Amino acid sequence: MTFHRDPSTFVNQVHILAKDVERSLLFYQEIIGFRILEHIGKKVVLTADGKTPLVTIEQPENVLTKEPRTTGLYHFALLLPQRSDLAKALSHLINTGYPLQGASDHRVSEAIYLADPDGNGIEIYADRPLHSWIKEDGQILMTTERLDIENLLQETKGEPWNGLPEHTIMGHIHLHVSDLQKAEDFYCKGLGFNVVNRYGEQATFISTGGYHHHIGMNTWNGVGAKAPAANSVGMKWFSLVFPNEKARNEAVNKLKTLGVSVQEEEGILITKDPSGNHIRLCV
Repeated sequence: MTFHRDPSTFVNQVHILAKDVERSLLFYQEIIGFRILEHIGKKVVLTADGKTPLVTIEQPENVLTKEPRTTGLYHFALLLPQRSDLAKALSHLINTGYPLQGASDHRVSEAIYLADPDGNGIEIYADRPLHSWIKEDGQILMTTERLDIENLLQETKGEPWNGLPEHTIMGHIHLHVSDLQKAEDFYCKGLGFNVVNRYGEQATFISTGGYHHHIGMNTWNGVGAKAPAANSVGMKWFSLVFPNEKARNEAVNKLKTLGVSVQEEEGILITKDPSGNHIRLCV
């Protein structure tokens, strides 16, 4: 599938803040299976293939415990190449005894959910074949049903877990927002995403290129939820990759038309959504 390269716009990195970077590093290596790409002081860049950054962990000065009922990260989602990879990951998590928060069949994908030691949400998933996705009334049908764990585990074929496969990518991100309509206007009218599914009046899923979602947004922390403090555990920023400079410039101009500020810092274009989620706009 071609949903995470040209001509799509997609999420490719997440930067999170941690209470104790060494504790988090142990988790992300031994439980999730990342490799270290760069480790400088209290900041670590993590990779699956040894060259592509996916997650950065940072311990800021005077770090605060994760604030409840705020906007920010609900979870970031690691997309594994094959169903067998998801099976091996699940087998590994069962063997470690690390607590899971859920395991679901979404019809378009199969997923397992957990949180890091600071409560930052993580989804690990594998997509079902594109030809099996169903569209109804212009929306991609997604459900939340019990994952058939026994069937999935058969996919390991006795092969051991060996960390994240090198072709693991950042499949999507799911955000807590304060206002769904304002968030939709920002991401769709400004950044060029399209709504692919609505979950009642509390969650919206958007994508480019017909993917089931590159970004999920919900108000489960409350309509009008405030943004967390800059030094609070949680997400510092995530990045969006545009197919080319022209597409990014068009998005920037649309954001400015909506009255949204876009700033350049050390050659990087940065903006934030109406809920205070910071975004790096990349090519």
